[in-house]
Amino acid sequence: MKAHQKMLVGIASGAVAGLVANVVAGGAPWLTFLVDNVASPVGQIFIRLLLMLVVPLLFSAIVAAVAELDLKQVGRLGARTLGYTVVLSSISVLIGLVLVNTLQPGAGLSDEARALAQGGMTIQAAAAPGASSFGAVLISMVPTNPIKAAADGDFIGLIVFSLIFGLGVALTPTEPVLRLRETIQGLYDVMMKLIDGVLSLAPFGVAALLFSMTARLGFGIFVQLGLYLGTVLLALGLHMFIVYSLSVRFLGGRNPIEFFRGSRLAIVTAFSTSSSSATLPTALKVAEENLKLPRNVSRFVLTAGSAMNQNGTALFEGVTVLFLAQVYGVPLSLSDQALIMFICILAGIGTAGVPAGSIPVIAMILGMFKIPVEGLGLILGVDRFLDMCRTTLNVTGDLAAAVYVARGEPADSPAAEGAVDPSAS
Repeated sequence: MKAHQKMLVGIASGAVAGLVANVVAGGAPWLTFLVDNVASPVGQIFIRLLLMLVVPLLFSAIVAAVAELDLKQVGRLGARTLGYTVVLSSISVLIGLVLVNTLQPGAGLSDEARALAQGGMTIQAAAAPGASSFGAVLISMVPTNPIKAAADGDFIGLIVFSLIFGLGVALTPTEPVLRLRETIQGLYDVMMKLIDGVLSLAPFGVAALLFSMTARLGFGIFVQLGLYLGTVLLALGLHMFIVYSLSVRFLGGRNPIEFFRGSRLAIVTAFSTSSSSATLPTALKVAEENLKLPRNVSRFVLTAGSAMNQNGTALFEGVTVLFLAQVYGVPLSLSDQALIMFICILAGIGTAGVPAGSIPVIAMILGMFKIPVEGLGLILGVDRFLDMCRTTLNVTGDLAAAVYVARGEPADSPAAEGAVDPSAS
């Protein structure tokens, strides 16, 4: 069986068993014992294994992604690509936050059901780490000790340090630094292998988490899950067909209909593989043959974008965190939500372009804001389908970025001499 098929079996078995137990036993002592001492610990161990890998994965992914830009050589081309990525990612996350606050997909649970969902845990109101004002947030972004920041769960400081460290690596083309880049890439490869190993346990972990959730809540939780699914799909659709259309028309000077028609092969490939990295060869072919973009521009923008321009992933992470906060009744102020938006934009740079690559990042953000991390079990039930959809948005965004950067950029532009060779990916 393929990985997503095993996941579906775990989802179905855990959900059905939990629903049956809820209907048959209700609040029976033996069911409470089974949930608290068997199912919940198995699910928690799965989540803790993911969290264990967050710090080294986040650091190595962001440093490797920023270092690949080789900013000293690409100059204007890299600056335009990075600027476009930040602006479009900000818009995508903002769309998600507006929709999730407007539609309130996770706010329909009764107080009794919410208490059951929390499983007896005390949930405290979220607060930005050490922040009481915008100035305090800015100060807290720069850690005095990045190792201590990571140990204390200050992932904003870790992300900022990783970005700065990556820029330093990109701007220091010496032999020792090249070896350092290989070491960091090796760390990233090891983390991805370990993530694959942990995710191979996902069918059992998800089954346990869903059993615990449905045994406590019954059918009620599936109403919220359907609303969540609709909210994410609506946000992705708005960004893809409205924001990208406007970008292609006004920033790229092209007809959006012709753009989407020419990008069909890459879009279908992204949807079927759920991996922007695996779609990169197809995207390069589409950019050069269908969209007629300069080869040097398309190679640089698409290669960098497959790792950095994760609009769909940033949007998904923001919506998911706010949805789970609503499900568990964790209040998030406007400043908290702005901080989540900022983290999602930065984390999108380092999120792996592979299936389920955003799950460790979401777990990290949930922990920061005191939102029960086991809520991920609910999300993992529909993550494969949403992964296909957000990867489609990511790849389409890479092509839209290439259209924008290519406008006014000659094919033999010296700015692209430092472009990364896609054969090295």
